[in-house]
Amino acid sequence: MKPKRLFLFAGYSAKKKINDALIYMLKQLKKCGDIILIVDSDIPAKELSLVKKFTIYAHAKRHGEYDFGSYKRAYQYAKGKKILNNYDFLYMVNDSVYGPLLPIEKALKSMESQGTDAFAMVYNNHPKKPHLGAWFIGMRPTIFLTQWYEEFMLNITHQESKGDVIKKYEHGFTNMLFQHKTSYDAPYYAIGRRIYNNVRKFSNSGMPFIKKLAFTRHYGRLGRQILYALNHGNKEAKKAILSAAREEYGEEYVQWLLTKNPLKILTRTIKYFIHKLHVGGI
Repeated sequence: MKPKRLFLFAGYSAKKKINDALIYMLKQLKKCGDIILIVDSDIPAKELSLVKKFTIYAHAKRHGEYDFGSYKRAYQYAKGKKILNNYDFLYMVNDSVYGPLLPIEKALKSMESQGTDAFAMVYNNHPKKPHLGAWFIGMRPTIFLTQWYEEFMLNITHQESKGDVIKKYEHGFTNMLFQHKTSYDAPYYAIGRRIYNNVRKFSNSGMPFIKKLAFTRHYGRLGRQILYALNHGNKEAKKAILSAAREEYGEEYVQWLLTKNPLKILTRTIKYFIHKLHVGGI
């Protein structure tokens, strides 16, 4: 029997629009379960209507509590409707990534088959601050039906910076799992910023997503890796991602970024390492 999944989806749009990449991601997740979408942006009703057919509930209003604030509101909706008991798995997912470039059902089964109470797409195995990547976390009823998980979610409040959100809620979520002696793991491990920087490596290992920050890091040095991942994934996904990227960064930038010219790539690499040398020293 196919497992029943509920996705608490957190979105954000500085342009107050629903782009093709978000539509594509919701469309793929809809094949695997139900979606509650909360967007931390004042998106017009007409624009939001583009995704309502993929969700059981969609709401868009600026709240300033980042992705965890959206997770909280989605959870509150599910709790209020008394539907949490209907699901085998609850996921917290956000749109800080592009994809999926590969079949998402396969990735979900890979995480769920680990047999742990919680799981994420990526585990950041930092020696001092190890944590599950909060952009794609799943869990069983042994977590999402507990009182302590409810308290964690309902106590999410506005934080002054994204860094504070990461420390208090992303790191805090994993710390909570540890304190309650639950098990957790992930199919991919990436210390520090490697999930942003090693696009090709993760693509080859089956990672279905690209972190959006890869599009703006390292003076464009990651463009060739991004292009590789796009070319080795679903064509519909590539089309949707490029459409959204052009809307977000501009046609000229995307064309510049995704070059195959080895001289341009070498120049960017040199610029990046000069910058690193200047900032961090030898």
